[in-house]
Amino acid sequence: MDHAQALDQLQLGAADILPEGGLAALLRRAEEEKRPLRLKLGMDPTAPDLHLGHTVLLHKARQFQDLGHEVLFLVGDFTARIGDPTGKNSTRPPLSVDAVQANAQTYREQIFNILDPERTQVLFNSQWLDQLQPSELIHLAAQSTVARMLERDDFSKRYAAGQAIAIHEFLYPLLQGYDSVAIRADLELGGTDQRFNLLVGRELQKNWGQAQQIVFTMPILEGLDGVQKMSKSLNNYIAVQDPSTEIFGKIMSISDTLMWRYYELLSRLPAATQRQWRQDCEVGARNPRDAKLELAQELVDRFHGVGAGRAACDGFLAQFQRHERPDNLPLQEVALDEPRTIARLMQSLGWVRSSSEGMRKVREGAVRMNDARMEDPGLLLTADEEYLLQYGKKHFARVILR
Repeated sequence: MDHAQALDQLQLGAADILPEGGLAALLRRAEEEKRPLRLKLGMDPTAPDLHLGHTVLLHKARQFQDLGHEVLFLVGDFTARIGDPTGKNSTRPPLSVDAVQANAQTYREQIFNILDPERTQVLFNSQWLDQLQPSELIHLAAQSTVARMLERDDFSKRYAAGQAIAIHEFLYPLLQGYDSVAIRADLELGGTDQRFNLLVGRELQKNWGQAQQIVFTMPILEGLDGVQKMSKSLNNYIAVQDPSTEIFGKIMSISDTLMWRYYELLSRLPAATQRQWRQDCEVGARNPRDAKLELAQELVDRFHGVGAGRAACDGFLAQFQRHERPDNLPLQEVALDEPRTIARLMQSLGWVRSSSEGMRKVREGAVRMNDARMEDPGLLLTADEEYLLQYGKKHFARVILR
């Protein structure tokens, strides 16, 4: 892979790469110095298992590894005891040391489904943060101001709303930034919600006389509903440790539009090939269902071993050839404005291009709801009620409207 192809692959799906042009310059410098980049990827072990949303960053990190670079996977066992305030409207309750350690162990077991162990260092930030003396912590706190902290969106919203912000929450971005100083990171990967924290890392490296890291952010992955971010609490997630048939079935349940988002953020298919496949599907030269089958096989193989994807695919296709509804359909939450008709729901699921097409399919008798054939395309659906939908022989969904 030449330099241009490598840069194209790395930039695929990225939200921000700061400063502009910095990644290309960093890659050239690493090549000239004949050394691998030190790529920082940190995660606080706040839950025992990972879902596909967490793996977006791991997947991007693996792309860097495939180009010969080194990943410093940083387990935030110290910062997890503070609790990342990102996206929160109240102070997080602290986790116990035992809970953090138990979760950290499961992270170590799961990340190597994606990362290359030979190019990965697993570090714990308690190694240096636990050693900070009070005077050093005061010096670190002096590197920022309250006004700077209130530039952060979630802090500013809480302050404007009169919601409490604990002093230790201001320390979180500084401690995360100090991690970059401690490990001399060349580049830090994070979600778009981590942009502020990653930029703090650049500032602290400058203050400590180090070269400033490149900030590389990735989008937050949407869940199975294609609307809200993937989350266990919303039940729109695919867990890394889900059974192979369940991962396969959930991938096949997503809309054709969402499929390309998953390709971009989760697949190892070359960027140029992804663009070609998408174009082929748009002009009818390739069936989107076939592309989705390929994606489902790739992800099952990643988490269950080579060959598991083919076996799951064979089982899935056999089930559909018998025209049976798949077992264990995931429940999808769908945000649907008025009027809540089945035709508009079909459009939201990506099954039809427009609500008028959905109305036509209902009149043709191609749609079933709760195992009964639908005849009225104008029937209004009720919010907070669960529906089982079938369109033709290949599209099934369990949904609840919000």
